[in-house]
Amino acid sequence: MPDSASLQTATTDRKVPFAVVIQGEGDDPDALMARFAARLRQSGWCVRGLIQPPRLPGQPRPMVVLDLDDESSLYDIANPLGPNAQGCRVDPSAVADASVVLRRARAEGADLVMVNRFGTLEASGGGLVAEIAGLLSDSIPVLAVLNPRYLQEWRDFTAGTGTELPPRMEAVQEWFDQLFPPR
Repeated sequence: MPDSASLQTATTDRKVPFAVVIQGEGDDPDALMARFAARLRQSGWCVRGLIQPPRLPGQPRPMVVLDLDDESSLYDIANPLGPNAQGCRVDPSAVADASVVLRRARAEGADLVMVNRFGTLEASGGGLVAEIAGLLSDSIPVLAVLNPRYLQEWRDFTAGTGTELPPRMEAVQEWFDQLFPPR
């Protein structure tokens, strides 16, 4: 796992352009991410990455991620554990397959890259950590959703220089506007 010292050095000892929307009980951060991506793209920003489709009322969160650049590209990231299984349902190999989206976003020089979660895999140094570190080393801002149970691991990853946001459009927009003054 890239260490937080290399992230700070890569961003010349300034705040890392990595923000997380802290997911609260009853919040739908996936809908927020989808709306924010649509808003920015309509304004001409190059927004790339992976988001989870917003959940339907009364339904569990879908275990798929959507490529913002090609909405017909869905990556099923669920590990088929069976109906009575407990624990993490994320399939690391499926996440590795989806990581191509973040590498492509880095190569294209996106204005903002969204990542569906900084979650179980990333908290343990796996998942999309290498792709996120690469984006940050190129000073490409990253916005992700974070379950509060991984807050300390995220803080460690960013050496405490990332931004924690409530799940509100105004907060996400304000963070983005600080990086890129409105056009």
